[in-house]
Amino acid sequence: MTEIIDDGGVGSPMRTQIGAAVRQRLDRNPMVSRIAAPKLDIYHRRDFLSDEECAGLRALIDDEARPSTLFSGSANADYRTSASCNLNPFDPLVATISDRICALTGLSADTGETLQGQRYYPGQEYKHHCDYFPVTADYWPAMLASGGQRCWTAMIYLSAVESGGETDFPLCEFMVPPREGMILVWNNLDPDGAPNTQSLHAARPVVSGCKYVVTKWFRERPWTP
Repeated sequence: MTEIIDDGGVGSPMRTQIGAAVRQRLDRNPMVSRIAAPKLDIYHRRDFLSDEECAGLRALIDDEARPSTLFSGSANADYRTSASCNLNPFDPLVATISDRICALTGLSADTGETLQGQRYYPGQEYKHHCDYFPVTADYWPAMLASGGQRCWTAMIYLSAVESGGETDFPLCEFMVPPREGMILVWNNLDPDGAPNTQSLHAARPVVSGCKYVVTKWFRERPWTP
């Protein structure tokens, strides 16, 4: 077995190639629009899911959602106050949506983590964070062994929200309001394949209504749970 040596915090040819391939694929897609952010690769496509598909995923989330935790495993009542769940990958609807995300991005299904559902009631939020793994975190060696760094994030809004609930990218100085059925896709790494601090984002508190999303993260290598 070949030992994997990678600190995750610097660029790599593999991550550069992944980023370029996805970027080129999305740029060529006439149904996808790039958001004007000079230091972040971020795209959106409206009506990626139908109303019926969104309703089906909301029902699955309602059946399974539990109070969210941080990736380190610790619960924090102030930092992340949503409910979330990992959806059953063998459910026909979940499998269909996961396959569609892979087809859109061109990313291999075996590098994708399990589709996660999240629900935010009024007042709930997820404060500013990055989806890439900090290489100083105590869980980094385990993440390195299970597929390496998180490269791309794909997030789909499953509901409109009466007020609040925007996805905030503070360093890029823009926010994306929830729109049912719309997918948002961004690169967590810079053009050299190193973690991109410009990908810092937050789920702003819901003011009125209920926000549902599903998120799929992609690793640089095949992911093993």
